[in-house]
Amino acid sequence: MSATAPDTRQDQHVAKVIGVTVAAAVGGFLFGFDSSVVNGAVDSIGSHFELGEFFKGFAVAVALLGCALGAWFAGRLADKWGRKPVMLVGSFLFTISSIGTGFAWSVPDLIVWRILGGLGIGIASVIAPAYIAEIAPAKFRGALGSMQQLAITIGIFIALLSDSLLQDSAGGAANDLWFGIEAWRWMFFVGVIPAIVYGVLALMIPESPRYLVGNNLDEEAARILRDVTGEKDPLNRVKEIRLTLKRESNVSLKDIRGPSFGLHPLVWVGIWIAVLQQFVGINAIFYYSTTLWQSVGFSESESFKTSVITGVINVVMTFGAILFVDRIGRRRLLKIGSVGMFIGLVLAAIAFTQQQGSGDSVTLPDTYGTLALIGANLFVVAFAATWGPVMWVMLGEMFPNRIRGVALGVCTAMNWIANFAISLLFPQLSETLGLAYVYGFFALCAAISYFYVQFKVPETNGMELEDMGDLRSGKTIPTEVS
Repeated sequence: MSATAPDTRQDQHVAKVIGVTVAAAVGGFLFGFDSSVVNGAVDSIGSHFELGEFFKGFAVAVALLGCALGAWFAGRLADKWGRKPVMLVGSFLFTISSIGTGFAWSVPDLIVWRILGGLGIGIASVIAPAYIAEIAPAKFRGALGSMQQLAITIGIFIALLSDSLLQDSAGGAANDLWFGIEAWRWMFFVGVIPAIVYGVLALMIPESPRYLVGNNLDEEAARILRDVTGEKDPLNRVKEIRLTLKRESNVSLKDIRGPSFGLHPLVWVGIWIAVLQQFVGINAIFYYSTTLWQSVGFSESESFKTSVITGVINVVMTFGAILFVDRIGRRRLLKIGSVGMFIGLVLAAIAFTQQQGSGDSVTLPDTYGTLALIGANLFVVAFAATWGPVMWVMLGEMFPNRIRGVALGVCTAMNWIANFAISLLFPQLSETLGLAYVYGFFALCAAISYFYVQFKVPETNGMELEDMGDLRSGKTIPTEVS
């Protein structure tokens, strides 16, 4: 009995850590859900409110401005109120946004609710990975941290699936479903369910030990470290946390200044990784895929089902990244992804050189419609297995300890701004320039991403976080792992 008792206790602690990680990762689920739930509703929103392509894109993208704002304040609020209360704020904002968007009666009204939802998502997207990193034991941190990205992809899939089911039930997204309310409105109402689940789970999980130590609640922090994570010497761990907090207490934006156009060289690397991840056009797929597939000759129902298949591919291939990111290295995986994305986007661009019509009435000949389908899904496979999750891994580990939090915040903000730009401009540019040029631009960015990784991005695989300061010189860039 005594020989097996330690293993039993260890298993219990692992189960508890996984449990609280899954609960926190529901914030990532909300992020993914909100990113794609608008996919099935965007055409109906445009028709219902009589929006042009630019304003339709703005209605889709405006939530991302809320995301950036929510993320900006989330860290400060979490340090002041605690991680759990801020999770509850995110849950509340997303709940009222889902209801408000579903009942929206005017364009300004719609925009306000979308921004409020973005605030909630921005909060959840920052607090979830931060909480997971703070609660997880070091030996499990990488695997548990990857659950945030997995939750995002599952959220995308569930949003696309629910959109498809509601559209099928009503016979069209613009048709009435239950109680005389259009199906596209019900697509937003569904978001209330995961938002409430997130709030309930936030009430059930323990507070972050890091926050408790920062507020002089050392005994409570030690209890959580002992009972949840299985820390053998919780009091000593509390002392280590307190020392870390003292070192980081005065870090601000001025600490990321450097000789490379006013910023630390690694911050520029992070910014460009974040921008390129969006400029390859992934959210043009997840925000507008239903519209895209209708343009290549699919019926509305077929377009919804194809979008669901794309969501499944995204989830499955994320597991591939989790399996291989530590085995073959970050740089190598990113370069493989760049090549795959380039090929897929070139195929899509070639297909759309044969487009007939413009705007919402684009069609493709049968052969080229198939080519567009293959190209777009190859792009999703390559992105989901590489640039999707690996960018977040890189940003989380490539900066020296002292500036990691601030640098990560800046790079994340740039990722959202790039996301906003692509989401806003895609409908308008697709109409004025044509999809061939738009996908050609995405392909160009995929090619640029390969060479940028080759010459500028350091390999961080196998390095301790404390050693990342050695990367501060752009001349000392480790190459791929053997």
